Amino acid sequence: MKLQHSLDALFGNGVSKYLPKNVEITFSRKTGRIRTVSDGKKLLCTLRIDGGLAISPYFAQILLKSKIFKENCVEVNKDAAPFVSEGKSVFCKHVIWCGKNVRISSDTPILFNNKVIAVGKAVLSSEMISDFKRGVAIKVRDSLKSHEGEINS
Repeated sequence: MKLQHSLDALFGNGVSKYLPKNVEITFSRKTGRIRTVSDGKKLLCTLRIDGGLAISPYFAQILLKSKIFKENCVEVNKDAAPFVSEGKSVFCKHVIWCGKNVRISSDTPILFNNKVIAVGKAVLSSEMISDFKRGVAIKVRDSLKSHEGEINS
């Protein structure tokens, strides 16, 4: 399945085994490509034109069961967590841990206390984030605040 291969290629070998069993895939009527992947009513991810995946915080939390997937994540300190969960960008000085697979423009889950609080696009790579003390590290695309109703249910 294309989705499993994409997950393994983007986030590390073996990550796709944490994909829920009963996923619903929506295809584009115009192009015939995969548009969205959902688990019941909850959106897991959308496929980008460039072949990448835009994953939701809910899906990132599921994939976090994989130790390999954690290398694609960034962990923030307690000062930044409330702002990041509201959708604000992550700055280098607030990053306390950074996985070695974080690359420029890759989809990066943001963690606080081993829980996914947001998902964003990396502006810097993992080496740069650990070296720099100022500037934006990750631009948040999707956060817990925008899914509050989904997570509490």
